[in-house]
Amino acid sequence: MPTQPVLGIDFGTTNTVVSITTGDGDARLIHFPKDDAEIVAFRSALSFHAPIHDPAGREVEAGPWAIETYLEEPLETRFIQSFKSYAASPLFTDTEILRKKFAFEDLLSAFLLKVRDHAGGELDDLPSRVIVGRPVNFAGLRPDPDLALRRYQEAFGRLGFTDIRYAFEPVAAAFFFARQLKQDATVLVADFGGGTSDFSLVRFEREGGRIRSQGLANSGVGVAGDAFDYRIIEHLVSPALGKGSSYRAFDNLLPIPNRYFTAFARWEQLAILRASRDMRDIRGLVRTAQEPEKIERLVEMLDDNHGYRLYQAVSRLKEALSAHEEARFLFEAGSIRLEQDVKRADFNGWIAPELAAIEGAVDEALSRAGLSETGVDRVFLTGGSSFVPAVRAIFERRFGAAKLESGAELVSIATGLALIGAEEDADLWSQRA
Repeated sequence: MPTQPVLGIDFGTTNTVVSITTGDGDARLIHFPKDDAEIVAFRSALSFHAPIHDPAGREVEAGPWAIETYLEEPLETRFIQSFKSYAASPLFTDTEILRKKFAFEDLLSAFLLKVRDHAGGELDDLPSRVIVGRPVNFAGLRPDPDLALRRYQEAFGRLGFTDIRYAFEPVAAAFFFARQLKQDATVLVADFGGGTSDFSLVRFEREGGRIRSQGLANSGVGVAGDAFDYRIIEHLVSPALGKGSSYRAFDNLLPIPNRYFTAFARWEQLAILRASRDMRDIRGLVRTAQEPEKIERLVEMLDDNHGYRLYQAVSRLKEALSAHEEARFLFEAGSIRLEQDVKRADFNGWIAPELAAIEGAVDEALSRAGLSETGVDRVFLTGGSSFVPAVRAIFERRFGAAKLESGAELVSIATGLALIGAEEDADLWSQRA
């Protein structure tokens, strides 16, 4: 076991959680003081702000502080979230922010530095070893995992870590879950993040008073909670803003371009749309649209920067549908009011393609391990989307409700990563870039 503490970092698409080992063989979470509370889930977001008194300068913030900066001055702030989605993309080389180019590793190192700064002194003295979580399959089109790890390596190295290792996120969750096992078991861990859904099969056996583990198989798919959110936007919001309607160009009746609504996949992209050349065309549609009131709503949504409030309303609906068969979607901002009752069955239909992809990844993990459902003793569900009833229903139907376990949905991976780093045989469960 390492004599120094080991840091576990779950750098997620939506949130980042950090854990550090303690002298008693356990691990504790790092807390981030915010107002009168302390948070453990640090939002994976960055903001770059150009101060009015120093236009050539730039102020960097991260987490909830980045969101506050953006909401206060959206036009003077470049806001970036879910940037983990670009980690494995060869197409993403850099982005220009306030007249300076930033590669992915620049964004990640800037984010990690702010995570350290906001930890209330708990991360002032960083250990040499860090275990970083990675998805089984990175998100994006034709992702390159080796590229992603090289970028991670550069960013974490800038903070001074000399022993940087990577472990699959569902494997880390399995290590967290294994502490409560009373007997030998083959465990399927299903980890649902913001951008990916990952699965691992691990065999745990007790020997000589300690738990020994053997990895059996991994699989993953690049869809998760963010895709569920977008389906709600696609079916409830975009039609009220003009998607699917028409406008008149001379004697022709043409559809409103769908590209105006793809920006709603991430709320921070709406500010980019507002600053694009498309905005002039969108304003012009108010005069020629068959349903001008819908385009007026779209213009107000963009002009008045209502994107964050919109996604808060989407999140509230998703949470409500996890507890009730029917819930009301309500979005109010400025003169816009969108209200509609939504049945859980309808939501399940909207996310059917994502559910099929998730179930396909479960099939892949079982096939790689040479197991059927009867060969799995326990199923541990973790991550925010594990609360979605349609997701849970997949595992209840296939494995039986008695085998299902859940809990510590936001913190299990970070804790498990630190525990892996403290193992004598950490090389069996982690890799170097």
